[in-house]
Amino acid sequence: MAENNYILTQEEAGYKLQRLALEIAEQLQGDDAELIIIGVKTNGLVIAEKIAVLLKPYLSIPFQVISASLDKDFPVDITLSKEINFDNKNVIIVDDVANSGKTLLYMLKPLLNFHPKRIQTLVLVERMHKLYPAKPDYVGLSIATTLQDHIQVKVKDGEVLGALVN
Repeated sequence: MAENNYILTQEEAGYKLQRLALEIAEQLQGDDAELIIIGVKTNGLVIAEKIAVLLKPYLSIPFQVISASLDKDFPVDITLSKEINFDNKNVIIVDDVANSGKTLLYMLKPLLNFHPKRIQTLVLVERMHKLYPAKPDYVGLSIATTLQDHIQVKVKDGEVLGALVN
């Protein structure tokens, strides 16, 4: 595809994020364990922060958003913005696009020294080309694309502007 084709507009992305927040709230209903939302920089962090705002009216448990930085091509070192004891906590890892599953899989690395109550993953867009055994728990949009297609989530000033394939 030579031109950019939006698969999610800003309005549609907003609806998807609202639905994802409601799914999380429903899943955590009756659970009193703290929730830690880890946003993969940069776009995943924007999505994580939006989800946190949308969750606020529905959750009475304490929760916070932290960020994670890693080289998505060679994810050896993962840096979290805050040192947290993840024992007995619910953790949701948030990224913009699940392509091969590599980022979601490697994001488990800093959690392996702990015993979280639950670890789940959320992506705004999921592609069907998994090379790694990582399946997101919460998905805004699943799309079948060719291997040559590239999906990009556009964010600006803390807002999700949409997603496109090119």
